[in-house]
Amino acid sequence: MPIAALPRTVGQAPPRPAPVFASSPEFDLLLACCAELSNGERTQRIRDLLDHPLDWQRLIQIAEHHGVIPHLYRHLSEASNVPPDSIEAIRQGYEATARKALWLTGELFRVVAHLDSRGIAVLPYKGPVLAEILYGNVALRQFSDLDVLIHAADVPRAKAALTELSYKPGFEFTPQEGRAYFASGYEYTFDSAHGRNLLELQWQIQPRFYSVDLDVDGLFDRAQSVAVAGRSLQTLSAEDLMLVLCVHAAKHAWVQLSWLFDIVQLARSQRVNWDVVTQQAKRLGIERIVAASFALAQKLLGTAAPAGQAQSQAADEAIARAIVPIIAQGTEYDTESISYFRLMMRLRERRRDRLRFLWRLIVTPSVGEWSAVRLPGPLFFLYRVVRIFRLAARVLR
Repeated sequence: MPIAALPRTVGQAPPRPAPVFASSPEFDLLLACCAELSNGERTQRIRDLLDHPLDWQRLIQIAEHHGVIPHLYRHLSEASNVPPDSIEAIRQGYEATARKALWLTGELFRVVAHLDSRGIAVLPYKGPVLAEILYGNVALRQFSDLDVLIHAADVPRAKAALTELSYKPGFEFTPQEGRAYFASGYEYTFDSAHGRNLLELQWQIQPRFYSVDLDVDGLFDRAQSVAVAGRSLQTLSAEDLMLVLCVHAAKHAWVQLSWLFDIVQLARSQRVNWDVVTQQAKRLGIERIVAASFALAQKLLGTAAPAGQAQSQAADEAIARAIVPIIAQGTEYDTESISYFRLMMRLRERRRDRLRFLWRLIVTPSVGEWSAVRLPGPLFFLYRVVRIFRLAARVLR
């Protein structure tokens, strides 16, 4: 049944229960399906929420946004008081995500094999690999693309190899734009006949202006093997994966519950050396990002920080309190807004990292500037001025 045809509510009074996070009963139901609860507690909490009117269309929409369709289906399929047409729509959503996960897994094997045949080392670290590490089943984690990490020196050959597989770059650069983007960016997205942005070819974990300088060569040196559908692939070590997941979630203001769930599941399912995580986080200046991730997990999922992980400080708790309403809204965060840039600075505990972030943010032009104004090659250096003026206009608005 199409989602649009679902009834918005089911049941009569009693009135809707007060939402746990001043959001909605629909978001609370997602939390009940994802939180760290005993089976009895989860069953009772879900039953209580289902006894009140729910907007089923909204529930499915925010479950899709938060990337938790598999968790929603798993637990609601066991409940007895879900309207038949609603559970059927959720089942169809789950089966669609499972089919896509299986197709992407096969595509990952094809891409890795082709790059390997060209002598290009590659580390897939999200998508099917992360699903296998966390859940032992690629269909139990919702994802829509593939992320593969390579050495920066291999980028030109990797791009050429992907075109041999009928992938096309999502954005075409002039030679000058390409050189500037390679220095300041971190990935190329690729489209195929099966969809847009299906593959992300990365030579860094984040754009340079975020000032989290993870050593990619070190990530390769510490890589571990994981079996995915019977095939061995190289991926990040548990400690590096923990840092990368926290940094990625923070970059997007943790707006998807699935990112927090992944972090929690990694802490549960893998032998993480927390001394290494703490040392690396301190070196990179991201201790607050890691601590805030677990503070959010505690507030939303009821998950305590694992033994060995430093306890959250007042600043981390304050950040978590500010982020919870953003997550509960179930919408994307405007990563071009001034409030977003302020948040990114607030997430860094070291003054020098905040200053580096601000300086690089101001003076690093990218696709937005190149698309807004077309300058001839000899004037390419003026894109820094264009960047400054565009940021100033945003501040004034």
